[in-house]
Amino acid sequence: MIPVIKNHNSKSPSMLTRCTNLSRAFSSLTCRRWSLISPFPLAPPPVADLSFLSRRQTSAPPRSSVHLSSSCCPSQSVPGPGLMELKEVLQVLEQLAPLSLAESWDNVGLLVEPSKPRPTKSILLTNDLTDAVMEEAETMSCDLIVSYHPPLFRPIKRLVQKDWKQRLAIRAVEAGIAIFSPHTSWDSVKGGLNDWLVGGLGSGQVSVLSQAFSSTAVRHKVEFTVRSAEELDTVMEELKAGGGGVTLQHSVSRPDSSGTHVTLTCSDSALTPSVQTLLRHNAPSQSLSILTLEKPPLPGHGQGRLSVLDQPVTVATAVQKMKSHLGLGHVRLALGLGKTLESSVRTVAVCAGSGASVLSGVKADLYITGEMSHHEVLDAVAKGISVILSDHSNSERGFLAVFRERLTVRLPDTVTVVLSKVDRDPLEVV
Repeated sequence: MIPVIKNHNSKSPSMLTRCTNLSRAFSSLTCRRWSLISPFPLAPPPVADLSFLSRRQTSAPPRSSVHLSSSCCPSQSVPGPGLMELKEVLQVLEQLAPLSLAESWDNVGLLVEPSKPRPTKSILLTNDLTDAVMEEAETMSCDLIVSYHPPLFRPIKRLVQKDWKQRLAIRAVEAGIAIFSPHTSWDSVKGGLNDWLVGGLGSGQVSVLSQAFSSTAVRHKVEFTVRSAEELDTVMEELKAGGGGVTLQHSVSRPDSSGTHVTLTCSDSALTPSVQTLLRHNAPSQSLSILTLEKPPLPGHGQGRLSVLDQPVTVATAVQKMKSHLGLGHVRLALGLGKTLESSVRTVAVCAGSGASVLSGVKADLYITGEMSHHEVLDAVAKGISVILSDHSNSERGFLAVFRERLTVRLPDTVTVVLSKVDRDPLEVV
């Protein structure tokens, strides 16, 4: 909050001018201080952009495969100075965890969007959107719900009252509440949910189990040979003419006895017309080679984490540390074959939620996740790997408090970020 400087001893114009200039200078310094805040490293792309601080935001909201709008929202004026529009809040959310990091099967981003603009003054963070959480959001006149798990996941053909998730979507639309889900983008991002989870056992050398890659478009390397410079010129002209306006990058090596070797890089959309062009020429068609280029990895980003602990702990200590880290009174433990509570844990593999598919085949002393099937636990135990299960959402919910702090420092004081008080795992020990 930028203070208003008042002078009770003088009302002269010169003094008011100096106070106004001082207030503006302080505001400028405050904005510059905010722009340096970066809670944890971001994934390239996108590049962090705090343009919302200067009210020049123009980017579109994130993608979503399910999009609902409402005409039932009360009419609101365009947000004034100091207030944030929904699209500006969404930009901040994407800076913290780019949606491009989410798994291809996931449904992340803006899921419900009010039809009329209104300032975003309150944000409710929850792991799951349930009837109790929706009632909480309505009671506090919430503007945006950030639900870690997407309440709308599979495609829907109608909105009716008989399905509980559809009822929640209808209530959100009628109340003018936006819903955003980050899900696996939070899991994957460096410094995100899985890094927080593995940090519960202490510091260590952490690596990613399932590497994330850049979201850039697929590209191909096409290699062929031409007999002469004239043939090269002819082929390249035809490639440019038939490539649909796509720029083709190529390099030419020194000619040898077999001819001049050409390496061409093209996009996925330009591959078919380029190959069709080359097949019409004798020398290129006989020497044609196509290689799909791998997307560059994003260091530190991806699903699951493996940590080689700086200070090994016993299985018993690991259990106590995770109960404290997750805020739980109980967890479930399966001891690996030949292991006891006093066995040493040096390497630990974690995956928030249901992590068996990510943890499968990973060599570690201990697996930590929310849930695994009976036979998946038996497989791990037979390999001498101990397993700690917390129940699905209990492995994720604690990160909400961490994310709240990271989000709050990115938003002005006009926006309040609240943790749900009624969100909880549906299972409990009785």
